[in-house]
Amino acid sequence: MLEVLADRTYRHLFAAQVVALLGTGLATVALGLLAYDLAGDNAGLVLGTVFTIKMVAYVGIAPIAGAFANRVNRRALLVALDLVRAGVALCLPFVTEVWQVYILIFLLQSASAAFTPTFQATIPDVLPDEARYTRALSLSRLAYDLENIASPMLAALLLAVMSYNSLFLGTVVGFAASAALVVSVLLPSPKPSQPRGIYDRTTRGIRIYLATPRLRGLLALNMAAAAAGAMVLVNSIVLVRSTLGLDASELAWTLFAFGAGSMIAALLLPRVLDKVSDRPVMVGGAALMVVTLLGLATEVATIGLVWPVLLSAWLFVGLGYSAVLTPSGRLLRRSAHAEDRPALFAAQFALSHACWLLTYPLSGWLMTRFGPVAALGVLAGLAGASIVAALRFWPSEDPETFEHTHDNLPLDHPHLHGTRRHAHSFVVDEEHPRWASQL
Repeated sequence: MLEVLADRTYRHLFAAQVVALLGTGLATVALGLLAYDLAGDNAGLVLGTVFTIKMVAYVGIAPIAGAFANRVNRRALLVALDLVRAGVALCLPFVTEVWQVYILIFLLQSASAAFTPTFQATIPDVLPDEARYTRALSLSRLAYDLENIASPMLAALLLAVMSYNSLFLGTVVGFAASAALVVSVLLPSPKPSQPRGIYDRTTRGIRIYLATPRLRGLLALNMAAAAAGAMVLVNSIVLVRSTLGLDASELAWTLFAFGAGSMIAALLLPRVLDKVSDRPVMVGGAALMVVTLLGLATEVATIGLVWPVLLSAWLFVGLGYSAVLTPSGRLLRRSAHAEDRPALFAAQFALSHACWLLTYPLSGWLMTRFGPVAALGVLAGLAGASIVAALRFWPSEDPETFEHTHDNLPLDHPHLHGTRRHAHSFVVDEEHPRWASQL
């Protein structure tokens, strides 16, 4: 997996991702402390609003940003967005009112909603070989999981010698370092696409996404991952502190079990995906999450919750979670021309976070209103229904090259070369506005 770091451009981009993630993690810890400082016992309400603003920005801004990402220099765009994020983080220590936090977080997350899909769409251009790109995806997954562990530890060490407001300066350093690393390399920029209207550019990524069967299947699997992930991220604190009566250190180990499962899967997936196609791996990962949640619900309903069982369950959920999410970039890479990838990655970013926008509040409401058995059962049912939808949307036979007939183009069109029936690597574009079976 580490062999891909021999590529200087990718190595610098990966380092930029890592330092930006560490900075974001520090900001997350500092933001919780800032919310408590400003709102006291209402800090939970403030943070809930902050996370809602984050998701709204992700869902609303990403498609708009993706529409324009291929019309500007990609390196300049990424650097500008990093500097915007650094500037916002620099303002956070000076806020005195809750509404100021909301405005700054919207600006910060809007910049992230533009940065992340553009960054993700750049990697397949840097690493065009699929095997190397697969290893890059696994490294990226590891970076996210390690950030969940490293950032709280780093924050704890820093808080021993400085105030929480100083953590925001660490965020500024992280984004500034990310910008410097992006500046240090030349990034490939695909040829610009033909001129399009604002509506066409804004909706293009989502239209390609929803017209591609494998990506409709990916959207369903995103919902399965969001259902299981929300159970872990929203309700672990209730299960550990209230149901089991354990303290904060056990909560940390419980969340670590989920992250460890995700990391194990990320380490194993490159070799697995060399031999097995994406569909069975991703569906199998989703099925593992469903079986685990149902098994834990049965355990809680019959003999009660035991901490070692919860640790094992979250480990398996983490395995399944990473098996679903890590290969998703491969599907996106296969499903669009290079010039359309920023829009398509933006669509994935927006639609996947729309799933979380649903499952986050649903998970918390189910646990609060009906208890852990109902929460586990309903979320497992939602994930299971999502698997059924994915199997229906995403055919088991999913070749890249299709033989197809063009009844939608005149015979003298340059794409046809004098014959309506031909075969080539198939993606949705101007000549192929629908999937091959529908042309």
